[in-house]
Amino acid sequence: MVCARFVLLGSTARTTGTIQVYELNGSELNKVVESEKPTSVKCGTFGSSSLIDRQLATGDFKGNLHIWDLEKLSVPVFSAIAHDSIINAIDGCGGLGIGYGAPEMVTGGRDGRVCVWDQRQKDDPVIAFEPESREAARDCWTVAFGNSYNDEERCVLAGYDNGDIKLFDLRTCNVRWETSTDNGVCGIQFDRKDIKMNKCVATTLESKFHVFDLRTQHPEKGFACLTEKMSHGSTIWGVKHLPQNREIFTVLGGDGSLSLYKYNYPEQRSLKDMEGKAYGIVGKVNLLSSAIMSTQPINCFDWSPDKEGLAVMGSFDQCVRVVIITKLHKQ
Repeated sequence: MVCARFVLLGSTARTTGTIQVYELNGSELNKVVESEKPTSVKCGTFGSSSLIDRQLATGDFKGNLHIWDLEKLSVPVFSAIAHDSIINAIDGCGGLGIGYGAPEMVTGGRDGRVCVWDQRQKDDPVIAFEPESREAARDCWTVAFGNSYNDEERCVLAGYDNGDIKLFDLRTCNVRWETSTDNGVCGIQFDRKDIKMNKCVATTLESKFHVFDLRTQHPEKGFACLTEKMSHGSTIWGVKHLPQNREIFTVLGGDGSLSLYKYNYPEQRSLKDMEGKAYGIVGKVNLLSSAIMSTQPINCFDWSPDKEGLAVMGSFDQCVRVVIITKLHKQ
């Protein structure tokens, strides 16, 4: 069944939080639920919930992690003090029939911590990746689950304000790989959560996005990478892969643009160096289309998992837009 509803999260003029549920009825949007919260809401995900429950997990400006039943928004069904201050990003895995293993959430905060949560475990995270010291803590801006292809394997990608990217292996509880880009990482996403690591896209402050081929990791060089610089010269706020085709993704422009790309694989995805060590070969990206959608930056976007090409986005002009992108199956 196609779900014609979506959720908006944010802050009111009084700096309280708001959770709003909208329903798409033909060409009109109807607000069906609205609930005000004590603290501004920064991020949210359905990723750790079942298809039946569709419970919403949110992170707020005071570091609180809450899980909400959308039918009873007055009191959360789960709460934890997750971070010392604002939770910048959240993702979920193991719910909605996506990913193996237990349903979990991951949060990234201004305190530099990356925490993995299980709703069945109260108060404390399952795993917490801490900065080396409070002085060395970097603001974690974005997190994403991936590599959840069986009940044992699962990884988390995290991007930071100084351009660092870290890949945490939840099975070994270690940093599996890390690199650094030229500037702050605003958005990051695996192309799929429930397969062996294939590739990911990271977007940054100064109009660049990076595609990493995650199939082959060289012991010294790491993963092969493609960097694309966009002409608008402004921040790329995020990235979202099309659920029905992992090779197509959209990036969110600081100039109010929405750009659609397709990744093309190379003839060979790996070769061996002089010492016989395998290294990855990155492919290319093609710009399929680009359009200015707003006079202000587009800061959030999500595809419908049910209807190909249906999407919703928010921007700094305080408008929400529902769009339909056609002919994606022909790309």
